[in-house]
Amino acid sequence: MPKISPFLWFDNQAEEAANFYVSVFPNSKIVNVARNGDGGPGPKGSVLVVQFDLDGQRVSALNGGPQFKFSEAISLWVDCKTQDEVDRYWQKLTAGGGSEVECGWLKDKYGLSWQIVPEILPQMLADPDPKKAKRVMDAMMKMKKLEIVGLKKAYEG
Repeated sequence: MPKISPFLWFDNQAEEAANFYVSVFPNSKIVNVARNGDGGPGPKGSVLVVQFDLDGQRVSALNGGPQFKFSEAISLWVDCKTQDEVDRYWQKLTAGGGSEVECGWLKDKYGLSWQIVPEILPQMLADPDPKKAKRVMDAMMKMKKLEIVGLKKAYEG
């Protein structure tokens, strides 16, 4: 079965972004840096592609130029076991120019969208009792960073 992994297009910050991301997530590392040779497309010796692992998930970052920008149509989902994890990733990924969006979404300083989600949220939203699920959805829609206590309170009614 083929391995599927994200491939992210940056203007010229691929290496900087990769180093930032591996500093945020435990068990992460830069795996490979490919540089432009005599044939380009960028200046000889400049970074073309950086491959890195984020806690076991391979990601590649390309310095492709300014033609394409990130949009909310694609986001990276981070499952969090505890509120401390939610808080930590939220703080680190919004630092240095990132921004809070809503419903657990944020944009980092490179414009990449992330969803920082307590792992219990999908279970609560899929509850067979539609009233419980709706209360959780309504509570989530009022939050930027997701708060487990508030989601549980809504769930329990």
